[in-house]
Amino acid sequence: MKIEHLALYAFNLGQMKSFFETYFGASTSELYHNTKTGFQSYFLSFDHGARLELMNRPELLSNEKGGAYPGLDHLAFSVGSKEKVDQLTAVLKKDGYPTVSGPRTTGDGYYESCILGPEQIRIEITI
Repeated sequence: MKIEHLALYAFNLGQMKSFFETYFGASTSELYHNTKTGFQSYFLSFDHGARLELMNRPELLSNEKGGAYPGLDHLAFSVGSKEKVDQLTAVLKKDGYPTVSGPRTTGDGYYESCILGPEQIRIEITI
């Protein structure tokens, strides 16, 4: 069994789509738009693993994100090496995305960093 895709609601689909294309090599489907409901979505595909669906609808409400909360906490991307974790973290930081943690080796032995992407979504970058 495998996870086929994860879905995230976003206020700005274009910004979120561009973020994943630019920093994580996503290829993106055409925009789906249901004109009756106003629902819109893109499917993003990566070289390996599950797809990511970015969604928006007119009645989307703001959700205060801070600390622990029910639901999705973060997305994790494996980039293949410690050096690539460091490099991508540096690029994201230079481009204005805040670093939450790292790069560091965690207590359970993972080498990772965590940044805040568009709309404050936590993105973990690991080996």
